[in-house]
Amino acid sequence: MTTSTARAHVIGTGAYLPAHVMTNHDLSKIVETSDEWITTRTGIKERHIAAKSEAASDLAFKAAEKAIEDAQIKKTDIELIIVATATPDMFFPSTACFVQKKLGVAHAVSFDVSAACSGFLYALETARALIESGIYKTALVIGAEKLSSITDWTDRATCVLFGDGAGAAVLQRRTGVGGILSTYLRSDATHTDILCVPGGGSRTPGSPATIHMDGKEVFKLAVHKMIEASKEALKRAGKKDSDLALLIPHQANLRIIEAIAERVDIPRERVFVNVQKYGNMSAATTIVALDEARREGRVRKGDVVELIAFGAGLTWGAAVIQF
Repeated sequence: MTTSTARAHVIGTGAYLPAHVMTNHDLSKIVETSDEWITTRTGIKERHIAAKSEAASDLAFKAAEKAIEDAQIKKTDIELIIVATATPDMFFPSTACFVQKKLGVAHAVSFDVSAACSGFLYALETARALIESGIYKTALVIGAEKLSSITDWTDRATCVLFGDGAGAAVLQRRTGVGGILSTYLRSDATHTDILCVPGGGSRTPGSPATIHMDGKEVFKLAVHKMIEASKEALKRAGKKDSDLALLIPHQANLRIIEAIAERVDIPRERVFVNVQKYGNMSAATTIVALDEARREGRVRKGDVVELIAFGAGLTWGAAVIQF
């Protein structure tokens, strides 16, 4: 696509993973499971777990610093901070405000977005719209999760899936080729019960806030909806599967990723996978994967990359980005 239209461009990325790594063997000591059981069903081998003293904003801040350094901008250039998270530091203030405080950018507008595993894409689209409307020039978009804080460690069906981490992207309005070429977001509230954290909110205050999931139903819908999102976002961008240098799906489960790969016209080597190292980091997953892909040299100038995700709500979406 050749255009001189001002678009939101991703000019820097960064990621932070907590130091502690919990392997499948470690999990087998606290719940009835095994490395073979987890690997066969999910493809996950290990996940990073934040320290008790680390909150979502701490993870987000460290990822943000790396993204700002990568973008080669000053912190004072940031006018907008959006954090996508399902595990905020507290109900309020927003996690984004805590990140703003840590960065020391008092003038920025800061708020959170809640769309579970699709959160980063929802935040990305929000920032893109505000940038391309001319309201802001430079934004910091973060996906950060401390899912270990809402995991039921006695439920082997869910506790093996999740990890902690954060990823960040700096967006800036620029003219010329590339940028965020298209986005596609959707939600379906008829399935709010199959993936949720029922406790802790205003409906059941004081009850335990832990993840509940109907795994089979989530699997079926995740594959269908992410393929839908991928195709529609590519269509809006005027691109085809074959134009993609890399497809970065939400890293929830290797079986889901493989099912998507079988149904799209993209060679397996161009479908990014890192679920084995990190598990499902919800809103942090796609941006951590994008940052890792860039640092591995799998995304170069001119490349077209697509991010796709699916989460509770139900929510799903995609973004096509040219670097």
